Amino acid sequence: MKALILVDHGSTVEEANALLEDVADKARAYSDSPFDMVEHCHMELCEPSIEDAFRKCVAAGASDITVHPYFLVPGRHSKSDIPRMVAEAARDFPQVSYRVTEPLGLHDKIIEVVFERSLG
Repeated sequence: MKALILVDHGSTVEEANALLEDVADKARAYSDSPFDMVEHCHMELCEPSIEDAFRKCVAAGASDITVHPYFLVPGRHSKSDIPRMVAEAARDFPQVSYRVTEPLGLHDKIIEVVFERSLG
């Protein structure tokens, strides 16, 4: 079973945290998804944590987990902190393969969204 975990920074503003849950819901509903399950979590400041999401995926039967930092640009969190936290969460599950992807970054679709938002 393949799982996707979306992770953002986390915030003390509940609306910001709820946005990632909405993204995860849209990913779950996506008809061409290559993943059997999609979870969301936050790096810090609120729950669920990276460890919580990883454990939930494993408990549901995931043996292959992809963690995607829902960040726009690479930085310390996506390059260092999140990979370290995922490795810590995976330590108790040596039978589970996992990877941490690059953040959203520069992609033609991002430019389309910028234009769409800019034009109202």
